[in-house]
Amino acid sequence: MPIHLLWGDDSAALERAINTLIADVVDPAWSSINLSRLDGAETGKAQQALEEARTPPFGGGGRLVLLQRSPFCNACPSELADRFEAAVPLIPEGSHLLLVNPAKPDGRLRTTKALQKLVKAGTASEQHFQLPAVWDGAGQRQLVERTAADLKLRLEPDAVEALIEAIGNDSARLSMELQKLALHAESSGVDSISATAIAQLIDGQASNALQVGDALLEGAVGEAISRLDGLIEAGEPALRIVATLTGQIRGWLWVSLLEQQGERDVGVIAKAAGIGNPKRIYVMRKQLKGRPPTRCLKLLGRLLDVEAALKRGAQPGDAFRDGLLG
Repeated sequence: MPIHLLWGDDSAALERAINTLIADVVDPAWSSINLSRLDGAETGKAQQALEEARTPPFGGGGRLVLLQRSPFCNACPSELADRFEAAVPLIPEGSHLLLVNPAKPDGRLRTTKALQKLVKAGTASEQHFQLPAVWDGAGQRQLVERTAADLKLRLEPDAVEALIEAIGNDSARLSMELQKLALHAESSGVDSISATAIAQLIDGQASNALQVGDALLEGAVGEAISRLDGLIEAGEPALRIVATLTGQIRGWLWVSLLEQQGERDVGVIAKAAGIGNPKRIYVMRKQLKGRPPTRCLKLLGRLLDVEAALKRGAQPGDAFRDGLLG
């Protein structure tokens, strides 16, 4: 298949898929000639990718043209779409065009429709790698299992839950920690990774922003700050933590307000709150029981103070302490 489309916000999984395809197609001895890495956000690079993909491979192996941030499935100009449609049938055997984009392809574009036809015809392939939401337990389980499978590692059943608890949906860190755990398992003479090994090798303080939000809702500010310290020490960007917490608390606020107005349909509540899985509403109702909407409003106000402090250059730990304890 000469054309490959990879998309999604799971950058670690995307990188693994890219490296796997390069290893399958390109002979390392000829990689300097047969492997091109281009950035579609730069002027002229998308057109260059089409031209290079039409060139047969030289020497051993095949040719692969990698176009990061490909514009062909998102905001593709008409002139570039014409060039794409003209170039695709001319890609020779042994040459591969790899299109990568973090955003979901826009199904309204003619280039996206053309690619979908090629996928159905078996002359193109499409894979997507999306990170699950921080509250999506089933999605996080799939992420852990998929990452372990990609790395050819075997996890014991309780190890999956331990990794979810320790790392959440941080795909890059999950991949890194699994590789360390694999080395530990190999040196210990075992063929699978256990929850015990995870407890020994991964910081027990690790948590995710969702747990921070739960602690804030409970009024346990000290616990929330302790978990925040763990996240910051693990390298989690402070503004990303703020964004996650803001989304979580805004969802609680919507649910609380709609419940106060007498709305009981979880589908209606989920749509208004921007929550993809209506079943999540049942959990949120239990969390909010006995708590007025003003509690969520107050928390959102404090997060605004934290965000403002971070953007003024405050240290993350200080910004969270001053904002949440103020």
